[in-house]
Amino acid sequence: MRQVEFQFDFGSPNAYLAHKLIPGIEARTGATFLYTPILLGGVFKATNNRSPMEAYAGVPAKLAYEALEMRRFVARHGLARFAPNPHFPVNTLMIMRGAVAARTLDVFGAYVDAVFAALWEDGRKMDDPVVVAEILTAAALPADRLLALTGDPAIKQRLAADTAAAVARGVFGAPSFFVGEALYFGKDRLRDVEEAIGG
Repeated sequence: MRQVEFQFDFGSPNAYLAHKLIPGIEARTGATFLYTPILLGGVFKATNNRSPMEAYAGVPAKLAYEALEMRRFVARHGLARFAPNPHFPVNTLMIMRGAVAARTLDVFGAYVDAVFAALWEDGRKMDDPVVVAEILTAAALPADRLLALTGDPAIKQRLAADTAAAVARGVFGAPSFFVGEALYFGKDRLRDVEEAIGG
């Protein structure tokens, strides 16, 4: 069984879209995707990168095309629950630390599903601790414990270390995937990832 590393930040709509397709790829290939939370803001700072919204701010046609391609991707894969978040961009530091904490409490999968859905299906403001607590409680997750752990120095260090390690391996944005040491960037490379798994 092969493993694929999935470097993600909840704040990326493309990471959400990739997340929704990963179970199908796992079923077809027998591979397992290992999710690694990274802080996209930290990646951007370390690599001098910027979000497409910022990078293409002066190129309206490029931004319009990016939006068109996203609509095409959503339609092609039947991801009808996807919706742009009205609070975008969201500061994801708390919820990314929460993802690291969720792994230590053995509730990682349920946490990832709940947070991605809140951001990219339900349009919730996921940099508000009150909203986050509400979402986690509704998902039957230990909200108080998870939020408390986001302030734990070991949790903070793990997220920072994983982000730095991703940058050291060539990651400059999210979603990013590693098949072995081969890097693939973006949801549109998932077909290449699947081919590489079988290769």
